[in-house]
Amino acid sequence: MTVAAAISELQSLLGERLNVSKSDRDIHGRSEVYYQPMPPDAVAYPETTQEVSEIVKTCARHDCPVIPWGTGTSLEGHALALKGGVTVDFQRMNKVLEVNAEDMDCRVQPGITRIALNEDLRATGLFFPVDPGANASIGGMASTRASGTTTVMYGTMADNVMGLEVVLADGRIIRTGSRARKTSAGYDLTHLFVGSEGTLGLITELTLKLRGQPEAISAGICAFNSIEDAVQCVMSTIQMGIPMARIEFVDAATTMAFNAYSGRDMPEKPHLLVEFNGSDASVKEQSERFGEIVKDHDGSDFEWATRPEDRNALWKLRHDGYYAILASRKGCTAMSTDICVPISRLAEAVTETQDDIADSPLPGPILGHVGDGNFHAILMMDPDNPEELKEAKRLADRMVDRALDMGGTVTGEHGVGMGKMKYMTREHGDAWSVMSDIKRSFDPQNILNPGKMVQIN
Repeated sequence: MTVAAAISELQSLLGERLNVSKSDRDIHGRSEVYYQPMPPDAVAYPETTQEVSEIVKTCARHDCPVIPWGTGTSLEGHALALKGGVTVDFQRMNKVLEVNAEDMDCRVQPGITRIALNEDLRATGLFFPVDPGANASIGGMASTRASGTTTVMYGTMADNVMGLEVVLADGRIIRTGSRARKTSAGYDLTHLFVGSEGTLGLITELTLKLRGQPEAISAGICAFNSIEDAVQCVMSTIQMGIPMARIEFVDAATTMAFNAYSGRDMPEKPHLLVEFNGSDASVKEQSERFGEIVKDHDGSDFEWATRPEDRNALWKLRHDGYYAILASRKGCTAMSTDICVPISRLAEAVTETQDDIADSPLPGPILGHVGDGNFHAILMMDPDNPEELKEAKRLADRMVDRALDMGGTVTGEHGVGMGKMKYMTREHGDAWSVMSDIKRSFDPQNILNPGKMVQIN
């Protein structure tokens, strides 16, 4: 029983849609962050759920690892072939299968990206709201329980996935959930698979909640004299119940990176980027109320954007933040942290993290989805300098300890993958061993994305 034998069988099944070329394997062995390349032995491109089932059955017969791949934008090494095997790339399974406009839901294949989905939905007056920044695949977003800039209003993937079709480790095809808005029928398998990072099954179809496109949208940006003022403004806004669609924070170092990368001329201070969705009247009222809070915290006047092209430019600035920061230190790579804490501890967590970074030789701009207590420090380092990697890990450990001490979590949206496994016992205690038991029950051979999420000996 060998990987080579599995590949030979899969070539008979898929023909040219099983690729063993070095170039394709290398593409599927790369990560967005600092991990070393880990290419698979082959890349499969299925077109149907039945083909995915046959791929998994074949790999199970030969104890061959199976790694799902969406667009490769994950930040914790989720899709790297840690133990070799076959990467299943879902790019050919990228269709919208059904849109139920009256019920505000749809069925899609996992390879469709969030931007392509929303382009397809445009004529219906509906949209899918989860926006992690990258143009990720919907299947990958479900697998990592993604969230992002719109979470403060619309929730995470866990709140927006109603049902799934999944191929299990033995090749069985199951369906979870339904199009009903609630159920009490048995275990909630849908939400067990959402966030499981491909370790329990391969998602081949998703039923999603949709939302109505808002009548009015207004976005804006303003500067603050200090991180404390900006974060306190966020806390006050949330506690007053003002319904924000997005409320994002960037520190002064990130603002400098924005200016250099995107040709902006923003004051080199911390900024908030916000958006309001709703009717014309409600957006106007929310904007005015928020403006009053900004003044109370010594914020600058707002630069408002109501035209779609201006709003898109503003959010492209934020979505390009990671790449802007990387460009600010030529030749560097990064460790992207993403702790999440209760809102009441957010200002403390951000300022203490900034103090740690100020005392470190590494640059680490801070930005994040502060409306739900989630923020990132982008710890930049020379990939050829082991001391800098060691220092980045020390800073990340400090952030993790701080988050857990405050009643938070080690990852608000990036997931566990390879990078955060070492923190799982600290956060979950014996519950992490229960997760391992669940993994063994679903995948006794440990062929589904092995080496991620849980520890299987």
